[in-house]
Amino acid sequence: MSRRPIPLPASRELTVVSADGSPIHVEVYGPESAPVVVLAHGWTCSIAFWAEQIRALAADHRVIAYDQRGHGRSPAPAGPSGYSVRALADDLEAVLAATLAPGEKAVVAGHSMGGMTVMAAASRPGFREHAAAVLLCSTGPSRLTAEATVVPLRPSDRRTRLTRTVLGAKAPLGPVTPVSKKILKYATMGPGSASERVDTCARIVHACPRGARVGWSRVLSEIDVEAGVRELDLPVAVLVGTADRLTPPVHSRAMAEALPQCVGLLEVTGAGHMTPVEAPEAVTARIRELADTYVEVKEKA
Repeated sequence: MSRRPIPLPASRELTVVSADGSPIHVEVYGPESAPVVVLAHGWTCSIAFWAEQIRALAADHRVIAYDQRGHGRSPAPAGPSGYSVRALADDLEAVLAATLAPGEKAVVAGHSMGGMTVMAAASRPGFREHAAAVLLCSTGPSRLTAEATVVPLRPSDRRTRLTRTVLGAKAPLGPVTPVSKKILKYATMGPGSASERVDTCARIVHACPRGARVGWSRVLSEIDVEAGVRELDLPVAVLVGTADRLTPPVHSRAMAEALPQCVGLLEVTGAGHMTPVEAPEAVTARIRELADTYVEVKEKA
């Protein structure tokens, strides 16, 4: 039998209203006076995806995590217009405004679609007011279906079309089974990933509603937030697994070159796309290092 995950520490929950009226579920962990970390998860995931980081950081950091719209406890958008790059940036900006005091700074860590969210929000005043440093984790700014290696063919228009079809499939994922875990492991995780970590990722991904999974796959297939990379004029660390098939290291290397203030590129040997679960210690250590270096905690009156 699969091992059940250890419950997260106690949190304060709130609902943040985004620019278009969409409610966004937010959870806040840790002491109020501690350095702040904000976590934005990726496609088909939820706050639970950051469980290892939350457990490790909440003792001495205020950790703010939210469910992207259509994921976890954040409802799906009312219509197709709610699925957009602008909406992702709106939601992050709304979360920052609702959870941080004016001028208060945080490390913002984004995994996969969460990293694209950060890039999309890079020029927003609300993001610039609150972001002290950024971690771009297993992500890319554009050409996602062209660069992905999920379909085992040489780069070509045919591979790109097949990748778009596979990732945008409308069929329900169904229950978590040995077969579905094997497929998920191949597509999203490194070959040496421990079975309990594969199980954790499978349960999170299979819980994502089909409508949100398909709706966001369409956005990601055409996403281009390259301009946001150049707008991130603050300390940015980049992290990627060497076995990432969804956002291969080619993206991270290009971002590291283009970022105005890249403070390091870490390639985690053997890890796939789900680095916060596959290599939790490496991801947590990078977040902690950024917070220790760039977040100044001011005494509250």
